[in-house]
Amino acid sequence: MSTVKAWAALEPGAKLKPFNYEMATLTAEEVEIEVEYCGLCHTDLSFIKNEWGTIPFPLVPGHEITGRVVAMGEVASQKGLKIGQKVGVGWNNVSCGHCAPCLDGDQHLCYEVKATIWGNHGGFANRVKAHWIWTVPIPDNLDSADAGPLFCAGITVFAPLMEYGVRPTDKIGVFGIGGLGHLSVQFCHAWGAEVTAFSSTESKRDEIVKLGADYVVSSRNTDDWASLKGKFNLIIITVAVPLDWDKIIEMLAPKGRLHFVGIIFEPIPVSVVALLGTQKAVSASPGGSRGVLDKMLRFAAQHHIKPMTEHFPMSKINEAIEHLESGKANYRVVLDADFK
Repeated sequence: MSTVKAWAALEPGAKLKPFNYEMATLTAEEVEIEVEYCGLCHTDLSFIKNEWGTIPFPLVPGHEITGRVVAMGEVASQKGLKIGQKVGVGWNNVSCGHCAPCLDGDQHLCYEVKATIWGNHGGFANRVKAHWIWTVPIPDNLDSADAGPLFCAGITVFAPLMEYGVRPTDKIGVFGIGGLGHLSVQFCHAWGAEVTAFSSTESKRDEIVKLGADYVVSSRNTDDWASLKGKFNLIIITVAVPLDWDKIIEMLAPKGRLHFVGIIFEPIPVSVVALLGTQKAVSASPGGSRGVLDKMLRFAAQHHIKPMTEHFPMSKINEAIEHLESGKANYRVVLDADFK
């Protein structure tokens, strides 16, 4: 066993404090990673506040981890990883490998999948461990300093493009150009699709266009949507707030899909009649499989896609949290491990 230095919330809603714990000896299939950087995600904040009501404490958050392999179990050492290799770990850190979803390559849908920060200690630490299949090599031409958010926000918005066979000739609408949305616009643009960004912030217009949006439309003024009826093959919802769902569904083309990656807790009223006549669909997804994670990283490297980030030393974690909660983050916050 080895002592891990970390930052933890000792109780719901508390500020994070220095926290040491003993990491259990690696099992045969586990990898130990020295954390170099870790993204700060809104889900980390939700867990710190115990908004889901089921979070065990003390809690070491952090699930957008990048670092270096420092140790491997006997089996893990035979899976292509090398000591010193730069790798990342996202939302999941272990899956069973033998259930139907795992055998189909959908490890993120595993019946026994375990989250990096749900019942485990995450990446706001100097070390973390994960199963080898969720220890993902980072391409050489991706900078580890800014790659962390790809392992959560990035895969969340990239996976639907793979899952639903989105074509370069498709027209895509993205609602919410924040931490997830700014990556979605970049991925969809590089995919070749025509991208319309729906934003509530007019001052972001020029920046959103630079990210790759062909058009920018107000997400607040629904009168602006009238000319967009029947246009979109795919609309991606990255926000966590209720919207005018009937009018959004009207903007879908025949066989169009309304897809949720933002977590909206309120029920969404959907009329079957609004879907049935033109064979529209409503769906959601939690992230992506290991295979899609690899493809996403290669795609990002090939097309020079990266999150827009702001960095804080991990020792300034509480200041970083206040910055994110205030809405000032542009667009993702990354913590630089500074335990040495």
